Amino acid sequence: MSSRNNRVLVPQAKEGLNRFKMEAAQEVGVNLKEGYNGDLTSRENGSVGGQMVKRMVESYEQGLK
Repeated sequence: MSSRNNRVLVPQAKEGLNRFKMEAAQEVGVNLKEGYNGDLTSRENGSVGGQMVKRMVESYEQGLK
């Protein structure tokens, strides 16, 4: 996978996305830190991403009501 797939389309949103990621990590009990997190397992990283998606879907569904 190229790094182009991970680029932020709206640079001003980068800080908000990082804050969102840190909140999701805290919710699932993953000790995510600023910068390098290569010491985390795939399961830990996946749980953070999964929590982010879960919250995005919940937010979208709330908007439909």
